[in-house]
Amino acid sequence: MKKELLEKIISEIKSVKIAVLGDFCLDAYWFIDESKSEISIETGQLTRPVKQQRYSLGGAGNVTNNITAMGVKDVRAFGVLGPDPFGTEMVKVMKQNGINPKNLIIQEKDWSTHVYTKPYIGDSEQNRIDFGNFNILSKQTADKLIGSLEAEIPEVDIIIINQQVLSGIHTEYFRSQITKVIQRFPNKIFIADSRNYSASYKGAYRKMNDLEAAILGGFKKDTDDVVLYSEVKEAAINLYKKFGKPLFITRGARGSIIVNENGVTNIDGLMIISKVDPVGAGDSYLAGAASALAAGYSLEIAAEIGSYVAGVTVQKLFQTGTASPEEILNIGTDPDFVYSPELAEDMRHAKYWNNSEIEVINEWVQPLNIKHAIFDHDGTISTLREGWEHIMQPMMMKAILGNQFQDADEALYHKVYSRVVDFIDKTTGIQTLVQMKGLVELVKEFGLVPVDQILDEFGYKEIYNDELLKMVREREAKLSRGELSIEDFTLKNAVLLLEKLYKAGVKLYLASGTDEVDVKNEARIMGYDHLFEGGIYGAVGDVTKEAKKIVLDRILNTIGDSKNGQVAAFGDGPVEIRETRKRGGLTIGIASNEMKRHSLNESKRSRLIKAGADIVIPDFSQLPKLLELLNIEE
Repeated sequence: MKKELLEKIISEIKSVKIAVLGDFCLDAYWFIDESKSEISIETGQLTRPVKQQRYSLGGAGNVTNNITAMGVKDVRAFGVLGPDPFGTEMVKVMKQNGINPKNLIIQEKDWSTHVYTKPYIGDSEQNRIDFGNFNILSKQTADKLIGSLEAEIPEVDIIIINQQVLSGIHTEYFRSQITKVIQRFPNKIFIADSRNYSASYKGAYRKMNDLEAAILGGFKKDTDDVVLYSEVKEAAINLYKKFGKPLFITRGARGSIIVNENGVTNIDGLMIISKVDPVGAGDSYLAGAASALAAGYSLEIAAEIGSYVAGVTVQKLFQTGTASPEEILNIGTDPDFVYSPELAEDMRHAKYWNNSEIEVINEWVQPLNIKHAIFDHDGTISTLREGWEHIMQPMMMKAILGNQFQDADEALYHKVYSRVVDFIDKTTGIQTLVQMKGLVELVKEFGLVPVDQILDEFGYKEIYNDELLKMVREREAKLSRGELSIEDFTLKNAVLLLEKLYKAGVKLYLASGTDEVDVKNEARIMGYDHLFEGGIYGAVGDVTKEAKKIVLDRILNTIGDSKNGQVAAFGDGPVEIRETRKRGGLTIGIASNEMKRHSLNESKRSRLIKAGADIVIPDFSQLPKLLELLNIEE
């Protein structure tokens, strides 16, 4: 989405009016300090003194909180509270967050404010104490609440119906009466997000997750089953036929789909490399989508806004996060999407060109006419740095564990190991300095190193580079002495491909995340630096900027039009694939096994397809067929 359009949407949703009808809950965090514990005279048991307490909105309250955080000024809460201090606290928190609580009705009997009380001792959450599990909504309260909503429906732009708990407001009687209200206002958009009663609320749009949609659409699924795209698509079509109203179906990291009279539309998920916490993501998505709908935007745009809001909140750990207008603008102006996740994760669906090892992900109609080719270096052409992960991984573990590196127990050691391996896998292909900035956060996350001993990203990069360059220099020395040849440190037929493209008049560019001085030196030692007439580019040490992304922007801006098959990018990392795809260029993912210098690396294949590769090859061993596919004459 263009920045101007996103800014316009964010500005316009501030003036919409949204009603949220649902199960409003309160999350209570009680932090116990046992240093002040004493023996109770009455019971003889140790007391649990609460040093601090914190309250935040949950359930429908989290939806309203997300909406106001986006800048919406008029958000109205419709729900039921108990005659207790927690209800008073909820109203207080709502007012602080800019939510209008005047339509929260107090039921004097058989009702407690829904509260999830979470006592903490240190960082450990104790047994939760819940209030509201035995609530019984009276017919009188239901009618009063519905009457309050009905009176204000003409004033608002959209009505969100939230059902969170079985002991909440959504009794059979309440659901039947709300359905009648929906029928009385056919020109108003109602959107229901219900854990247990999605089949109710006739006439409302619906938002649900893929598992809920699959089960409701006729598939037998357990709670931990994966829902395939084909299944959720079929379920979506069935549900639209059944309900006759649009649906939003979320799929976690795989994005979401929408279905209306135009059929099913896929909304790509966001590529997020940091650690995520999905709690509350569905509420965030709903808040974003509903706000955009309220402002008059299409389902497609609403789903995209919902994705951006959820993309912000999932990165806020140990909290039910919200997304500010600035954060939405930041993530949505130049987003990185996840493409074809099912294909990426299941090779059985791969399609190969002309009985070759060349996997074609996206087909094109017009003949290619490649005039410019951008190459990544490490893992695409050169394997001089093969094994960098095995240097980075222990280096990161030592940084995180600090003085405990040798003595850490097995559980802690493997916890750190798993976290580091996952981080390296997700960040492969981005600037080393950015990876080191991520390491700083990992060190802080585990909290095993004193704050005054934590280095910055530049300090950690220096340690890593020193170790990596020892290996690279040893390999360069063997090349210089003739003990090893160029073929020992390049992918199969990589240099031959460069020469073929060069002779065919294709202008070549080398874009690397390695420091620029090093990549130029390595290309010179390997003997192919002269082929890159477009230039050799690398990182310049600015962590606030993604070196390879900046390089690619510069190259693509210089080239101009990337469409019509004139620009191709070859790479084994996601950055060059993503950025070239955004500009409409052809993307060739190199899923290389750097140790063998040929054969397929399945992890790379998955990563490259998700980044947007049009073609995936393991190496350049089938060069004649590749050149034929690329319409390059030998």
